[in-house]
Amino acid sequence: MAQPRCRSVLITGCSRGIGLGLVRGLAAATPSPDFVLATCRDPEKAQELQQLSKQYSNVKLLQLDVVCENSIKKVVKEVEEIVGEKGLNCLINNAGINVLASLEEVTAETMLTIYETNTVAQLMVTKAFLPLLRKAAQLSTGMGCHRAAIINMSSLAASMQLVQANEMFLKVYPYRIAKTALNMITRCLAADLKSDGILCISLHPGWLQTDMGGNMAPMQVQEAIPGILSVLDRLGEKENGSFLDWQGETLPW
Repeated sequence: MAQPRCRSVLITGCSRGIGLGLVRGLAAATPSPDFVLATCRDPEKAQELQQLSKQYSNVKLLQLDVVCENSIKKVVKEVEEIVGEKGLNCLINNAGINVLASLEEVTAETMLTIYETNTVAQLMVTKAFLPLLRKAAQLSTGMGCHRAAIINMSSLAASMQLVQANEMFLKVYPYRIAKTALNMITRCLAADLKSDGILCISLHPGWLQTDMGGNMAPMQVQEAIPGILSVLDRLGEKENGSFLDWQGETLPW
């Protein structure tokens, strides 16, 4: 029996890297969602995204600055007009920033800036889209992206149990701490929203060659996207509140 289809997906931070790769992968998928809602801070400068929105009629390009409350409110209204009474099936919180900062280099200002974008903003965006996610959840059964799901893009760097095994991440104190906090948001949301039928996971997309991942990363974005989309497609109730990688393997918190 075929898995029910995800009708609408919204992704934050789509101008480059993983976000752009996900938009491209979802648009080209068979079947593709009715709506691939691609958001970024400055759509006018996102030339590759603009090309995708011209190439695929289901790709909608929307402006969103995740740290701006008014921007969040505005995009929620725009999305509501697009998806209508069927609500939003899947929210992928992908927007994030990284700054190299070891113990010697880290400052309070850097910590707060990264925390605002990588942690607080993810929660505020999710909170704003909850009415549309709940609307979608009411129209289906089970758990997964076909019904209603929140995907928080996390990182292997966030794992507290693997700190000793990944010493390279000691150069990114603010990023990894913010992602660890994001994992707690995932756990809280999974527990809080289970009764609504809304699934929530943290996903490590792999160490990828992006502006954030750097040139030393072992994988290209396009190598990871099929795996990520496959994981999203297979999500069910048993994965709710979990920390998975792009291959569907469970990672230690």
